[in-house]
Amino acid sequence: MIKDFELHPTLASDTLLLGDMALSRVLLMNDARFPWLILVPRRAGLRELHELSANDAAELFTEINAVSRALGSFEPVDKLNVGALGNRVPQLHVHVIARHAGDPAWPGPVWGFGTSERYHPDMLKVRALHLRELLRLVAH
Repeated sequence: MIKDFELHPTLASDTLLLGDMALSRVLLMNDARFPWLILVPRRAGLRELHELSANDAAELFTEINAVSRALGSFEPVDKLNVGALGNRVPQLHVHVIARHAGDPAWPGPVWGFGTSERYHPDMLKVRALHLRELLRLVAH
């Protein structure tokens, strides 16, 4: 099933690839306002969580926990937001976002709030390296 996997073009253009976990591709959202990772199960044609096999669903939950722990250790957070919306991008993907009481969208959701602020290229490289190390991912 992984061989037929293709990342949705919107996800590809809005993120930086960090690497792969057992099931999911791990992406860093290129928005410097929020520490924001996205997990995309590498299974072709999935749109909804309930379409995962029981084993894949359990693995995805394990990966969500690992990414949540990594973001929580990356910097202090007030809340971790985890969600699978897919209203604009139908491909199944899960957002894990570290939130702070002082962030621009607090206490509301980050989706559709303001204008995305891309990382400076040097900062993007540093953040990606640090997150890869925390998650023990190999860059592609």
